[in-house]
Amino acid sequence: MPNRNQHRVPQPAWAGRDFLIHSAATVVSGLGNAGAPIATAFAILRLGGGAAEIGWVTGARLAATVLFLLVGGALADRLPRHCVMVAANLGNALSQALLAVLVLTGQARLWQIVLLAAANGVGLAFFAPASEGMVMESVDQRQAPRAFAVFRTALNSSQIVGAALGGALVAAVGPGWVLALDAAGLAAAGALRLFLRAGPAPARQPSGPGMLAELREGWREFTSRRWLWAVVVQYGVVNACLIAAESVLGPLVADERLGGPRPWGLVNAAMGAGLVAGGLLMVRWQPRRLLVAGTAGVLMFGLPAATLAAGAPLPLVGAAMFASGVGGTVYGVSWMVALQQEIPAAQFSRVAAYDWFGSVALAPVGTAAAAPLAGGLGLDDALWCCAAVMTLLSLVVLAVPEVRVLARHSAPAGSGAKRLEPVAA
Repeated sequence: MPNRNQHRVPQPAWAGRDFLIHSAATVVSGLGNAGAPIATAFAILRLGGGAAEIGWVTGARLAATVLFLLVGGALADRLPRHCVMVAANLGNALSQALLAVLVLTGQARLWQIVLLAAANGVGLAFFAPASEGMVMESVDQRQAPRAFAVFRTALNSSQIVGAALGGALVAAVGPGWVLALDAAGLAAAGALRLFLRAGPAPARQPSGPGMLAELREGWREFTSRRWLWAVVVQYGVVNACLIAAESVLGPLVADERLGGPRPWGLVNAAMGAGLVAGGLLMVRWQPRRLLVAGTAGVLMFGLPAATLAAGAPLPLVGAAMFASGVGGTVYGVSWMVALQQEIPAAQFSRVAAYDWFGSVALAPVGTAAAAPLAGGLGLDDALWCCAAVMTLLSLVVLAVPEVRVLARHSAPAGSGAKRLEPVAA
């Protein structure tokens, strides 16, 4: 008799079936998600819009995310997380499909793009806290740092291909088809997540606290840790500058000086390559001072804006985007390990929602201010301002003692999450 195990797909000893399915679904949706912002920006430019219109669309998506994040985090701690993610994936697939049809048929108007971008932001608000909680509960907690690094590497690998393919397709066949591919990827990711075997939501007492009480409890967890809110406040401003530089001002520079959507897709792919390189680094490197390492990664975020402002050639812009990508993964993995070891598992999604809320709350302001700033200072000086603020705040946050001293340890406070034994694929 042939050995029934000999055809099984090898998998790491620490990774359960849910982790593998969730990672695969993330790769599928990531392929489209990486190209969609490029497609949306150039769809707006082809409608005759400019920095202000790109800013309105990006800001609408981010504002909707901010408004619904806390509700999304509370639901992710009340309901089975995979159900929340499936619903969010399918909702976003619908909004992207509608946008693709409008663009492909030449019927798209700015107000329609703004509304559909806002719908996409609502989906992200429900998806993000549930996704982070799912990663934590679906692996052996002793190997959580490696799992976070592998998960981000899988996501970022898909973004390399997605950004490069998205830019090429926008140039070759137009932005509508890229948006259609994103919709298909989101629908496929939602279908994959239907196969997750995550356990049901924790049993709740009929007279237990309501959602508002749970949000207050999450807020107490969030504000009781100075390292947590200090980094979130700092990152909120940095993220606003980063999005303004790369989502609003960057496409304008690409359109004026770099050659349009194809080269802009390539430099975004270079950032994706940096994200993957950072993931491979973090699989092996386990820095003891988690937030010092993470802050060093954020210091890299200002490099793309600086090279764009300086009129650097495309290879140098790509190198800056690569370095920024490495820094992004170093920060992301270090931050997730810090949350995983310090935050109780039962409150993880709520705290993650406050983290996301603080991180993106100022992003609509950044996108709205990008066009007036470029109009008043000029495109290059606006980019220099973004680079300077990102660099300065990344240094200032190190003045908080708790940020400097928070260290990795082997018995995470949040290890109440269940340990899943690996299941054959």
